[in-house]
Amino acid sequence: MKTCLLSFFVLIQTLALAQTKISGIVTDEKGEVIPGANVSIVGAYDGASTNEEGKFQFTTQEKGALVLAVSFIGYKPFQQNITANGNPIQVTIILKESINELEAVVITAGSFNASDESRRTVFKALDIATTAGATADIAGALNTLPGTQKVGESGRLFVRGGDGTETRTFIDGMLVLDAYGAAAPNTPSRGRFLPFMFKGTSFSTGGYSAEYGQALSSALVLDSKDTESISRTDIGLLSIGADVAHTQVWNKASLAGKIQYTNIRPYFGLINQEIEWDKAPLSYEGSAAFRQQVGKTGLLKVFGNFNQSDFSLFEKDILDENQRTRFQLNNGYRYINTAYKQAISKNWNMRSGTSFTHIKNDIGIGEIKVDEVDKGIHTKWVAEGSLSDAAEIVLGAEWINHSYNVKVDTSVYSLQFKEDLLASFAESQYYISNNFVIKTGVRAEYNSLLNKVAVDPRFSLAFKPGKEGQFSFAYGRFRQSPRNEYVRINSTLQQELSSHYILSYQLVENSRTFRAEVYYKEYENLVTQNQVTQRLANDGAGYAKGFEFFWRDNRSIERLDYWLSYSYLDTKRKQGNFPEQVMPSFASAHNFSIVGKYYFVVLKSQVGLTYSYTSGRPYHNPNENKFMNGRTPYYSDLSFNWSYLPKPNIIVHFSCTNVLGRDNIFGYQFSNQPNNEGIYVSRPIRQAAPRFIFLGVFITLSKDKVNNQLPSL
Repeated sequence: MKTCLLSFFVLIQTLALAQTKISGIVTDEKGEVIPGANVSIVGAYDGASTNEEGKFQFTTQEKGALVLAVSFIGYKPFQQNITANGNPIQVTIILKESINELEAVVITAGSFNASDESRRTVFKALDIATTAGATADIAGALNTLPGTQKVGESGRLFVRGGDGTETRTFIDGMLVLDAYGAAAPNTPSRGRFLPFMFKGTSFSTGGYSAEYGQALSSALVLDSKDTESISRTDIGLLSIGADVAHTQVWNKASLAGKIQYTNIRPYFGLINQEIEWDKAPLSYEGSAAFRQQVGKTGLLKVFGNFNQSDFSLFEKDILDENQRTRFQLNNGYRYINTAYKQAISKNWNMRSGTSFTHIKNDIGIGEIKVDEVDKGIHTKWVAEGSLSDAAEIVLGAEWINHSYNVKVDTSVYSLQFKEDLLASFAESQYYISNNFVIKTGVRAEYNSLLNKVAVDPRFSLAFKPGKEGQFSFAYGRFRQSPRNEYVRINSTLQQELSSHYILSYQLVENSRTFRAEVYYKEYENLVTQNQVTQRLANDGAGYAKGFEFFWRDNRSIERLDYWLSYSYLDTKRKQGNFPEQVMPSFASAHNFSIVGKYYFVVLKSQVGLTYSYTSGRPYHNPNENKFMNGRTPYYSDLSFNWSYLPKPNIIVHFSCTNVLGRDNIFGYQFSNQPNNEGIYVSRPIRQAAPRFIFLGVFITLSKDKVNNQLPSL
C-alpha cells in the first residue's frame, strides 16, 4: 500500500513538473486592456480568455517550441513563439486594430461616390434615371447636388465657381473629350452617355485623386458595368424618336448594342419655340459594349459610341429683327474606349486602357463656313495594391495626345495645334486605425507645347470620432490647358491653375445621409484678352468660396426617397475680357434643390418631383458704367415624372419639366451698337420653350425572367 501511494505521489509530482504555466495581459496600442480576448496554443486545446482586467492564465503539458495565438474581434490576429520547459511564462501582448472596410473611415471631402455599397453609396444609376427634370441625363441629375450651378442655357456641370469646361469626364479611368452632345446657341446640351451603362458614378466637386488631371474644378468618373446578367432585347418608342437594343450573354462574355433615332422636329412643330428653327435637331446614335473574362482574374471591356446630328436656325439682329443670320451645325462624334484589368498577385492589381475621341463640326454662319476637327488619344497604365492591411498604394503613368484644327472658308486660313501631355502619378493611403486615414499623392505632368514639367501635390485625411459621423479634409493643386479657341491663337499660353481646400462632415445612419462642407478655391494664370489689342496673357486670377448642405432620407417614410441640397457661393475672377475681378455670368450665390420619389404599390407606379431654385446671375449692361452690375431674375423650376409598370417587361414613362411654366431668364444679349437714342438694346435669353414634355414606352423581350423596376431612358 505504501508503495502504491508513493508511486501515486511521484506521478503527480512528475505531471506537475511537466506542466508550464502561461500568464499575461492583453492590451491595445493605446494601453487599454482588452477583456474577452481568446488566448490559446496553436494545435492544442490549452488556452483561456482574458478577464475584466485583460489578464489570462492557464497551464499546458505541451513541451518545446510552441506558438501562442491571441484573437479578438476588430483586431489583427496575434502570434508569438514561446518555449515550454516547465518554467512559468509571462507575456504582454499588444493587439493592433484591424481595418474593416465596412467600418473604416472613408475620405469624402468633395466627393459623391456610387460604386461600392460598402463605401456608403450616395448616387446610383437609378437615381439619375428617375430624377424629375433630368430626363435621364447624368449632368441634369447631378445638378441637384450641392456644389453645382444651375446654368439652364448650357446643361453642363458648373462646379463651385468653375465654368462647364473645368469639369472633365472619365469612363473606366479614360478621358472623354466633350462628353456632351451638340446644341444650338443658348440651348442646353445633354450628356452623350446613358446612366445604365455604368455600375457606379463618382462625382468630385473638388480635391480629387492624383490619377485624374487636366480639370480645374471637378472630375466625373464613370465606371462601366463589368458583366450583364441576361440576354434581352429592349425596344423604346419615344415621343421624340425610337431606339432598339440587344444584349447577348455567354458564359464568360457579353455583347450589347443600341441604335437610337432622335427627331425633335415634329415635337417642335407642335410646341411654340423661342428659337426660330430652320431645321430642328435630328440625330442618329449607336453604341456597343463588349465584355470578356480573361483567365480567372482578367477582364477586357470595349465600348464604342458614334453620333451624327445636325440642325440650323435663324438668329435675328437685336436692332432690326428683319435681318437674320442662318446658323447651321453638322456634328459627327466618335468615341472608343478599351479597358483591361487583371489581378497580378494576391494583393496587387493592374489596369490599363486606351481611349480615342474624334469630333468634327461643320459650321455655317451666314455665308461663312467653318470646319473644325478635335481629336484626342489617351493611354494609361496603373498598378494598385496593398503593402499591408493598413496601407494601399496606386502608381501609374499616362499619355494624352490632343490635336485641333479649324479652317475658315478653307482657302482663307486655318488654325491648329498639337499637344502632348505625359504624366505620372503616385498615391498612398494609410489607415492609422478604423477611425483615421491619410491619403497623400503627387502628379507630375510634361507639356510638349510649353516644354515644361509641373508637379502638383494632393493630400486628404478623414477622422471618425463616433460610430457613424466623420470629418474629412482635402487639399490639391490642379492645372488645365486653356480652351481651344485660346491655344489655337497662342500655343505658348501657360496652363491655368487652381488650389482647393475642403473641409466636410458627413453622417450616414439608417439609410439617412447628412453632409456639410466648406471650401475655398484659388485661381491663378487664368487667360485674359485685352479688349483693344486682343492680346492673350496669363494674368488673370480669382477665387471661389462657400458652404453646402446635403440631406437624404429613404427610411423615415416607407417607399419614399428624397434629398435636398443647398449651396452658397461667393466667387470672383478676372478672365477673358473682364477688366477686373467680378462674379462671372454663370455663377449664382444661392442654389437649392429638393428631389422626391414615391412608389405607389397599388398603382404600380413611381412618381417623382424636383424643385430647383437659383438666385439671380450677373450680366453686363453696356448702358451702365459699372461692369457686370446687372442681375437676372431668380430661376425656379418644378418638374414631374411618372413611371407605370403595367407588366413586368413594360414601362410607360412620362415627364414634364417646369410644370408651372415659369418664364426663366438666363441673361441678356445686347446690340453691338446703340440705337438712335444712344441706348444699347437688349434681348432676354429664355428657355427654348416653357416646358419640355416626354412620353416613352419601353419593352423588354427575353427568355429569362425580367423584372423591370424603372425606365432605362
